[in-house]
Amino acid sequence: MGNGSSAPPTTAPRGTVRERIDRLVREVVKFGAVGGMGLLVNLLVFNLVRQVTDLQVVRASVIATVVAIVFNYIGFRYFAYRDRDKSGRTREMTLFLLFSAVGLVIENGVLYTATYGFGWDSPLQSNIFKFLGIGVATLFRFWSYRTWVFRALPVREPVTRGAPADGSRGSHATQRVP
Repeated sequence: MGNGSSAPPTTAPRGTVRERIDRLVREVVKFGAVGGMGLLVNLLVFNLVRQVTDLQVVRASVIATVVAIVFNYIGFRYFAYRDRDKSGRTREMTLFLLFSAVGLVIENGVLYTATYGFGWDSPLQSNIFKFLGIGVATLFRFWSYRTWVFRALPVREPVTRGAPADGSRGSHATQRVP
């Protein structure tokens, strides 16, 4: 390493990786908290609509999904992703609704297939396949919301004091230990 090269090491410091993992874990927990409440809203509205109306199972499910989407947007924007970029709310809402609509199709496609493709339409079977559809759609929603809708703000690197202005490490360069 005595070649005088001032190139930084090729691997990220452990603290950076650990911080990224910690942020992801916190994000998953917050997403799960909002999603769990949205799941309850979805299932409660679904079963309520089925009890008090004569709507077909998938139509009742679509109504419940729409109510849960509204509930989830409020939870995501003001709790789970409150620290994310807030510029461009029109773009955010448009993308949220677009990806939520895809999730709605996934969620209710599972229920539709079970109900009309296999004839599994008892209240218990409908709830099981509604829940399964929500699970599959949630994977898609988590990826799409965090990637496209609630974008992370750029991470600011801390400024180190005493570093040379030219970006080099100076005469006291540290060596990497394998």
